[in-house]
Amino acid sequence: MEEDGTIRFTAGALPTALAADAGWPERAAGHAALAAAVDDPVQAVRHRALAVDAPDEALATEITEAAASCRRRGQRALAAELGLLAADRTPCHLPGEELARLVGAAEDAGWAGRADLARRATRAVLARDASPADRVRARLAVIDAEGQALGALDETFAHAAADAEGDPALQAAIRLRIAWKHNLSDGDPVRSRDAAAQAGVLARSGGDQVAEAMALTVRARMGRILGDRDAEEILAEALALPVPEVPLGMRNAPQYLAVRHALFDDRLADAGRQLLLLLPAVRRTGSAEDVFEVLRSLTEVELRRGRCAAATAHAHDALRLTVEAGLSPGPAWYVAAMAEAMGGGFPRAAGYARRGIQASEEEHDQIFLSRGLYVLGLVELATGEAAKAVATLRRVAELEAAQQVVDPSILRWHGELAEALVAVDAPEEAAELQARVRKTALVLGRTSVIAALDRARGLCLSAHGEAEAAVALLEDTAERFALLGLPLERARTLLALARVERRRRRRAPARAALAAAAEAFARAGATPWAELAREPSSSGGDGGAAARSLAALTEAETRLAVLVAQGASNQEAAAKLFVSVKTVEARLTRIYQKLDVRSRAQLATTLRIR
Repeated sequence: MEEDGTIRFTAGALPTALAADAGWPERAAGHAALAAAVDDPVQAVRHRALAVDAPDEALATEITEAAASCRRRGQRALAAELGLLAADRTPCHLPGEELARLVGAAEDAGWAGRADLARRATRAVLARDASPADRVRARLAVIDAEGQALGALDETFAHAAADAEGDPALQAAIRLRIAWKHNLSDGDPVRSRDAAAQAGVLARSGGDQVAEAMALTVRARMGRILGDRDAEEILAEALALPVPEVPLGMRNAPQYLAVRHALFDDRLADAGRQLLLLLPAVRRTGSAEDVFEVLRSLTEVELRRGRCAAATAHAHDALRLTVEAGLSPGPAWYVAAMAEAMGGGFPRAAGYARRGIQASEEEHDQIFLSRGLYVLGLVELATGEAAKAVATLRRVAELEAAQQVVDPSILRWHGELAEALVAVDAPEEAAELQARVRKTALVLGRTSVIAALDRARGLCLSAHGEAEAAVALLEDTAERFALLGLPLERARTLLALARVERRRRRRAPARAALAAAAEAFARAGATPWAELAREPSSSGGDGGAAARSLAALTEAETRLAVLVAQGASNQEAAAKLFVSVKTVEARLTRIYQKLDVRSRAQLATTLRIR
């Protein structure tokens, strides 16, 4: 109980349990008392409706008006609940009004992402003598309420398509949602683009400009993924149509896709400004999914800008909203993992990423499965688990290949995989990946993608013994990232430069690069990366000797040298590093040559491992 006498339930199940234990007279009396006590007129109407169990035409009209008020406020879940109440209180001699209220409740539930309410309202619609148009609208609401989990709705799509026969506007709405399914659940942007094109033709025929704009937006999004050169022209065509700023589904609004393209193109200040303009609008009238989409993009934009604290705040808002609104969890775990990976802590980031991966696999969400795996691979690379990072990021590569993704600016895993390949002594494979992706990035003009590839290429050159060229390339790449306004990417490049300089045993340049990286990470609030940039001890004692010895080795060689010096057999080291025994033997030979030792005992002595 609060100081003012208000009773507040801390566990959501308590009020439900208490209501279930109470009899109807007690519940009716309670709602009647609440109707007289609450200040909000909408809640007063709701409690009055719950205090009676008989049809009442005047009360049903009042409830319907209250639902409309909630709709204007953006409270679509409450509007859906009220719509169902209004239908329940509608007298039986007004079947038309009852049906309209049920359809409206279904659509409000679809907008709010409340699959339970949408299915309840739709079952009631289908049990009545509803027109084909009303049946389609109700079924579309069920589809909309499912969020990312569209993979199990084939039967719903089929029934909706049958009912929409002969109505181009309704057919357009169905084809549009099929386009979303092809992208989210099937991971097939080509079929998604084609379905969107069909939806656009049908929408024009049916005179639905909102659906036409959304169809063009899906075509532009899929075109960007597929590397189509006309994607921007299609988006411009969508933006030219006179439609509301926030049509159903933020991710399919042309204004929002324009922001995403600005993010992909590193026009970050513009993207951030537009998102901050969109956020109040979607909070006021949009769905929970709309708000989440804006918060997700704000998180990604702020991370790219090197503002980790702001990004983390947006990510926490997105995660809290997901829990409160019951949204698909995969996207929220990805956002939380990304914020933690840059500005929080690597262990938490990995945990969040694994939760996101599991959730996306359960919902057959190919888009956020790739993203969750990307964050996990990034964390594994940063924490020295290069072999795991290679395996994880290869899964991302396989998923994107299956999804026919061409544009490398959308999910930037390519540079990380190349770096991980270098770290596990596979520079040739890394070089092949860089060359292939670079060709596409050059054609599409993806400048920052090329810079990330060059960071990996610098490490490749170092692994091949071309230290001078590696240093020159990494210094140039750091400058390019600075000019692009990407401080965290610049700092990561300086970190790579410090590693290369240490391997050359050039201690002063290595310290300078490391100090610059640490300063940049600290300024951005990138706590886990700032820890990585701490200068290792190199003055006197066994620790200094070990550091100088390890500086001559690549990262993959360092991990093997430490394991072997600690007493691991070749077989044990191979199992821990996820490589073959033959690879361990070849790598160990190179380590002996570089450190001028001839045995495991000499290796342990050189590294001062006890």
